[in-house]
Amino acid sequence: MLSVPNSVQVAAELVANRRYAEFARRCAGLIVENRATYGLRRDLGLPLAEFEAKTPITVRPASSADMAHLVPSDLSALSRKDRVEVNTRRGFMDERLGTCFVAIDREKNVPCYFQWLMTEADNDTIQRLFPKTWFPRLQSGEALLENAYTPPAYRGRGIMSAAMARIALRAADLGCRHVITFVESTNIPSLRGCRKAGFEPYLMREERRLVFGLVRLRRFRDLRADETRPAGMY
Repeated sequence: MLSVPNSVQVAAELVANRRYAEFARRCAGLIVENRATYGLRRDLGLPLAEFEAKTPITVRPASSADMAHLVPSDLSALSRKDRVEVNTRRGFMDERLGTCFVAIDREKNVPCYFQWLMTEADNDTIQRLFPKTWFPRLQSGEALLENAYTPPAYRGRGIMSAAMARIALRAADLGCRHVITFVESTNIPSLRGCRKAGFEPYLMREERRLVFGLVRLRRFRDLRADETRPAGMY
């Protein structure tokens, strides 16, 4: 005679199956992971209306005092994620890599944002410091804006977009017509901030990580002839 499982047994089996499915999903994610990052570009020949952040700022090349304020030796007050972000950028401070610009809070006269502007002359250093094929080699007339960081106290004030708009203009002084930057497809706030600063999608960096991240495959896909646009950016 067949026994009919009671409701407790059925529930237990469902939970077990769900746990197994979740475990399998996580394992699959460790073996194969896909990531997409948008390459955004601003044409400096196109007009962009000036705008201000909620905190009024000015932009200038960073000084050693600015960086000591933005990248202090004691990071204990920061979250683990922010400590990683700051320490990553600390490694670039000693490199001869383009120019680091800071945004200055005009009311308090303290730095509240920083980002590096790089040109074709920095190609070899970029390829050495960043993972291979992370960025395309810059062509004549192109500049790259990367490694931005806003301290926690200044987030949510629109400083990134206002600062990027101003820093990008400094590339014109270096003979550049286009400025590019890269933002992960899931980072909608940053994508919107970049669009406000005059940047539009033109490239997609597609990355596939295999075997627990030991093998990484990257390729660039041109979006200029594609109607694909970041969801939520517009």
